Amino acid sequence: MAGTAPRDGPEPVGHDDARRAFEEAWGAGRLHHAWLLTGPEGIGKASFAFWMARVLLKATAADSTAARRIAAGSHADLLYIARGMDEKRQRMRAEIVADDVRPIGQFLHRTAAEDGWRVVIVDGADFMNRSAANAILKILEEPPPRAILILTCAAPGRLLPTIRSRCRTLRLEPLQPGQMQEVLARVAAESAPEEIARVAPLAHGSPGRALALLAGDGAVLGGLVARVLETPPDEGAMYEIAESVLKRENGFPVFFDLLCDAISKHARALALRDGRGGESADGSLSAHRLAELWRRLTDLRVETERFNLDKQQALLSGLTLVSGR
Repeated sequence: MAGTAPRDGPEPVGHDDARRAFEEAWGAGRLHHAWLLTGPEGIGKASFAFWMARVLLKATAADSTAARRIAAGSHADLLYIARGMDEKRQRMRAEIVADDVRPIGQFLHRTAAEDGWRVVIVDGADFMNRSAANAILKILEEPPPRAILILTCAAPGRLLPTIRSRCRTLRLEPLQPGQMQEVLARVAAESAPEEIARVAPLAHGSPGRALALLAGDGAVLGGLVARVLETPPDEGAMYEIAESVLKRENGFPVFFDLLCDAISKHARALALRDGRGGESADGSLSAHRLAELWRRLTDLRVETERFNLDKQQALLSGLTLVSGR
């Protein structure tokens, strides 16, 4: 699906508090040497980080030479670090390793090519293994002048406390409905307006999740949800479903979004039909029990993401709840 990549996007939509905090620090000449951008997956943390980089590198004009170099990944004063692709498994690697972050030290200690700031973005810092995290910590303990490190992180609890304490944290909140429409009209311009309107409420203010729903992964994950609700899976099928979900970027939150939304709709339909919370005549779950299932699944998903728990185990637990075992 065509869209705007984080490195070449326009000014961020929403996140006004975070933007104001950074602009005030920038205007007052009191920039912290390290910034931690937190918030749910797909919320726009990478896009915000690249906007910060464009401000620092005087590349806010989209048609400027500096902006074009950032978009092309060739700006000499910007280094971008993220998980790479596991070509064998055709999925993102599980970790950012020491070899990935090793170039940062040399990059930050050389003279800026354009006599300004040197900027490093570590996208998905919560995926750093211990060695990579220790390498970043060493840089944070002895920051070079005129250098800024920007970390993006969906699960800050996974970071070393000593890394968090050396960063200024900006939390990015879910976008409002109007802001979601504005972003999706730009990054999903090829999608029909009615499709955007359908998936936006399911994405809970996360453009990344909305894009996953609009793409093929949304259809696949929706099919898995329908399969789970139609025929409660046995243990073998649960592992198969969990593997299928986790091999997709953003698969975990999107699957839970779709599952909880389907259960919520079913509960509302039963409540309207029966007018009370008793068992249905066919022996299926009542509206009350479906609402309780929705609550437990929602809590499971939130706790898993907040505390960076094992996603496969969370999926298996959720599927067990749905199957009534």
